[in-house]
Amino acid sequence: MRKKYFVQFILLLCSGMFSGVILAATPSASMLANTCVGCHGPNGSSLGPASPTIAGMSKDNFIEIMTAYQSGERPATVMTRIAKGYTNEEIELMADFFSKQKFVRQKQKYDSGKAKLGKKLHKKYCEKCHEKGGSSAEDDAGILAGQWEPYLRYSMEDFTKNGRKMEKKMKKKMGALQKEYGDKGIDALINYYASQN
Repeated sequence: MRKKYFVQFILLLCSGMFSGVILAATPSASMLANTCVGCHGPNGSSLGPASPTIAGMSKDNFIEIMTAYQSGERPATVMTRIAKGYTNEEIELMADFFSKQKFVRQKQKYDSGKAKLGKKLHKKYCEKCHEKGGSSAEDDAGILAGQWEPYLRYSMEDFTKNGRKMEKKMKKKMGALQKEYGDKGIDALINYYASQN
């Protein structure tokens, strides 16, 4: 009699371990996305000014950014280490999840005079890639409109001062912008994107 219960116990234990392995091997997209909440907010809508909102990003842009973090091509304080913990399949699941979430813009302070100039500069230098005032994710250039002002500022410093690689078109346009307006132009653009809430 004891042998029968022992065998049932072993079978139950093994089936539990086996199902645990299956669950661990294939996490759901929402489970993976929940690991991002601490920095990027619920469903990817950031509540903290140093982290970008990733809700509404295109799948391709999300995958491109995560693989750039993994390879070290895109430098970051934390994301290079975090990205290395995910498989390509998991990154694709997260990309699909976040692409379906609504981009929620938070109200924030901005200088309306600078934002007015920034709108003009955006049309001249940025609109070709960052369509619809920087709010489109369709061309895989990333959503700028409504991102937190400090995050935008840190990103621009990475591009202009810390050696973050720019696309060829962006490098040309940013060079022209800085030649004509200097840091004032970048500040105006940041205020324009921050104003869109």
